[in-house]
Amino acid sequence: MKKLVIKINHADNVLVALQDLPEGTTIAHEGNTYVTQEEIPAKHKFFMQDMHAGDEVMMYGVLVGKVQFDVKAGMRMNVENTKHAAEPFAYRDVDYKWEAPDVQKYADRKFYGYHRKNGTVGTANYWLFIPTVFCENRNLDIIRESLYSELGYAVGDKYKSYTHKLVQAFENGENIHNISFEPKADRTTRTFKNVDGIKFLTHNGGCGGTRQDSDTLSKLLAAYANHPNVAGITVLSLGCQHLQVADFKRDLLALDPNFDKPLLIFEQQKTQSEEQLIQDAIRNTFEGLMFINKHEREAAPLSKLCVGVKCGGSDGFSGISANPAVGYCADLLVALGAKVLLAEFPELCGVEQEMIDRSVDRPTAEKFIRLMTEYDDLAHKVGSGFYMNPSPGNIKDGLITDAIKSAGAARKAGASPVVDVLDYTEPATKAGLSLVCTPGNDVEATTGKAAAGATLILFTTGLGTPTGNPVCPTIKVATNAVLAKRMSDIIDIDTGPVISGEKTINEMGEDILEYCIKVASGLEIPKAVQLNQDDFIPWKRGVSL
Repeated sequence: MKKLVIKINHADNVLVALQDLPEGTTIAHEGNTYVTQEEIPAKHKFFMQDMHAGDEVMMYGVLVGKVQFDVKAGMRMNVENTKHAAEPFAYRDVDYKWEAPDVQKYADRKFYGYHRKNGTVGTANYWLFIPTVFCENRNLDIIRESLYSELGYAVGDKYKSYTHKLVQAFENGENIHNISFEPKADRTTRTFKNVDGIKFLTHNGGCGGTRQDSDTLSKLLAAYANHPNVAGITVLSLGCQHLQVADFKRDLLALDPNFDKPLLIFEQQKTQSEEQLIQDAIRNTFEGLMFINKHEREAAPLSKLCVGVKCGGSDGFSGISANPAVGYCADLLVALGAKVLLAEFPELCGVEQEMIDRSVDRPTAEKFIRLMTEYDDLAHKVGSGFYMNPSPGNIKDGLITDAIKSAGAARKAGASPVVDVLDYTEPATKAGLSLVCTPGNDVEATTGKAAAGATLILFTTGLGTPTGNPVCPTIKVATNAVLAKRMSDIIDIDTGPVISGEKTINEMGEDILEYCIKVASGLEIPKAVQLNQDDFIPWKRGVSL
């Protein structure tokens, strides 16, 4: 018989419904009996005892809210009876102990990636187009359209075919509603078999705004150019913008003084015409593609992986199935000497003390405290705050407060010590778990995580989101089987078996690691990569939750 509820931590005073519970349902759990006072939808919580206004609500073993008025045992937690609350945090001298999982069976495992001269290993081999300013976005769009279909990277042939049929029907005076859509396979034969993609970082920055915006953008673009999955770069510049080519090159060499990847730079204001600019960019890039196509995948130890962990479109099962399963995978990776990156600082609100206590030393903890405090203070100055992070979709599916969301989100990082804290665009240099300062916004977070060096991203979702990244293969992990089936075109891994009791969290975590190894070796292509879901949003260091 399937379990009806789960109590996540022994200190909790709420239970989570694992399936829809009608009003009046009697539940026996750990020697106690509960009767639901109203319908409790799956993923939502109900109180285990009568509570009074001001009483603390505990979940995942931490404070996640306070009751606003008297409630009865068996009543559903909602946004009216429970408001966000979190414990204060500060540095304290804690001797944090972590028992690493047994990774002996992975000791000799390899993945097959692209070795770069600076010692990093990519999981993909991309050519990257970068505009220094938004004025060049249009030119990049033209180049993308020209290269994708001819070189075998387009994914929209079936939609072009459908549109063509609609045009024919219109011209022939036929009813367009009688035209059927026929899925058509995209071209799968690439001109360059060892070039996994040609990627474009269109954005709305580089000029206007503040000089700080351009400086941050320059460091971000340099980080992408230096990324292990990038083999060559074409830069398009207008010429007069804030973000000068010299600034970009300075930031690039600061990351790697021996940078030696092909780097092609074109400045429109020094070119005879738009036609000449695009022609030269295409021809020279084609030569670059011929060069990087000579790169071959070679064996590398799993310690060369750098995996970002992210959640978006989260639901009430995120912290129970997908996130802890990804967290166990993260612990396996750390035990193997790899890097793991946890970002989304607004979604660490409520678990700050845990992250501080897990920090390997006081400077690491204090950097985290400073970045978290400055970020939240900035949000409060404009009338917001981390507590306002949960979206309507999150709330509808059981994430009532930001502290609940954060406590579940933090489980993606497993239990290993925090070895480093990185500000936005800073690179990950230490093996182990690092915290990366980014917004909770899906794309701003994945954009920042790739800039820190993630060569794969594990992205959990309970509601479904197509988010991807231009240079970092993004693996979608569903929290529940219903989502995995309904949105199978964007989901790669289903952790629903954890909810149903068919698999343990550890078993699921090992499955996720196996999938990561296949993706890192080019043996599996995540759905976001197949769809060219190349989302890229630079963070301007303003208020974004």
